[in-house]
Amino acid sequence: MFVKEYTNEIEKRLSVASFPFDISLNGVQIGAPDRELERVAFSVDASFDTIDKAVEGKADVLVVHHGLFWGSPVAITGNHYRRVKRVIDGGLTLLAVHLPLDAHPVYGNNAQMAMTLGMTSFDPFGMYKGVNVGYKGHLPFPMTIPEVARLLGFSSDTGMQVLKFGKDMIDTVGIISGSAGEDVDEAIKEGLDLFITGVAPHEVFHTVKESGMNLLAGGHYRSEVFGVKALMRMTEKEMGIESFFIDAETGL
Repeated sequence: MFVKEYTNEIEKRLSVASFPFDISLNGVQIGAPDRELERVAFSVDASFDTIDKAVEGKADVLVVHHGLFWGSPVAITGNHYRRVKRVIDGGLTLLAVHLPLDAHPVYGNNAQMAMTLGMTSFDPFGMYKGVNVGYKGHLPFPMTIPEVARLLGFSSDTGMQVLKFGKDMIDTVGIISGSAGEDVDEAIKEGLDLFITGVAPHEVFHTVKESGMNLLAGGHYRSEVFGVKALMRMTEKEMGIESFFIDAETGL
């Protein structure tokens, strides 16, 4: 298999073309499409550390949630230049999938968190520019917030913050990974017991408290390891391609 065959398949599975409004440049950001594919690396962020470890691990493709190109064109200078240069010098193809990986009903960060919590069915939740990127539903049985956090791998080391102003035992949850704290309003409107995200802004504190709501922010990074890990498992099991995950915890 060639790199371009693999990247085309990932873009197709995640319906990348359906997210033209995403600030991220989704899909191949830097490419060596005609290279033969033997190994794929996965990580949340494209950084010096993850790029170097992908090259050291002899990966041909590095799949990330947070790539190097966002919004308007930016000059390739400074650290941005050095990151791009390391990708090119290492013969890597960099594939970024941002909102498509949050929203996907199987491989997405939010669906994967729901499945990690044992939720066997869940509904779309969290509208962004006409597309739902999160999921909501019932836990398999009532749980405390610490039990939910433990299942998801959230802790003080990952930057976890808890706003507990609602029920002790959680039945219904809404999940939107990353920086989606402001979307707690939708969870409040729907009467959910707990809203799960990565990080929350200061101003939601009083909104949550005054609404008698629970919010679990597990850390931006830690809430977004689920999707790339799901893609890694699919790459190994369904496509038979050797893969590895690069964990670069930020604690944020």
